[in-house]
Amino acid sequence: MKNLSSDLWKLVMCLAELAVGILLFINPVSFTSGIIMILGVCLVVLGVVNISGYFRMDPVEAALQQNLAKGLCQGMLGFFCVFRSKFFIMNFPVPSIVYGIAILLSGIYKTQWAADMARLKRQYWFVPAIGAAVSVLAAVVVLLNPFSEAGALWMFTAIALIIQAMVDLSSTIFSRQGK
Repeated sequence: MKNLSSDLWKLVMCLAELAVGILLFINPVSFTSGIIMILGVCLVVLGVVNISGYFRMDPVEAALQQNLAKGLCQGMLGFFCVFRSKFFIMNFPVPSIVYGIAILLSGIYKTQWAADMARLKRQYWFVPAIGAAVSVLAAVVVLLNPFSEAGALWMFTAIALIIQAMVDLSSTIFSRQGK
């Protein structure tokens, strides 16, 4: 049963990589703006929770935790993210760095997967190893950003995620066959 849930998790991650890759390929600015807006909504909700919690706390404890200031800052930043999401995309390389870090973390997870398969003497251990190598290489390229224009970086990230999804799907299939 644990193996089935592990494979299901791998399939979900594969589909997420594919979906993000396709959405980045179609319209990277709008997709990333949507993610920033969702983050903004979460910040606004968290701000409201902190502000309302401040007024429900004992005054001494509330003064120590400073939830009013935290909530106001979270709310303002959240509203800025919701209504000015393109500001972050146009003025900061943060979105591409976040994608690069996410791809790198994915590569580390895939390295673990490949190492586990190799140590368990599974026949197709090299397939997730290839996926790990592709992920780490793609992450390095995204983080170093050797492209002269932003569109090329978005395109590379999108294609890398789609390729990673295909390699991960192959890895999942081969890991089931190599038992």
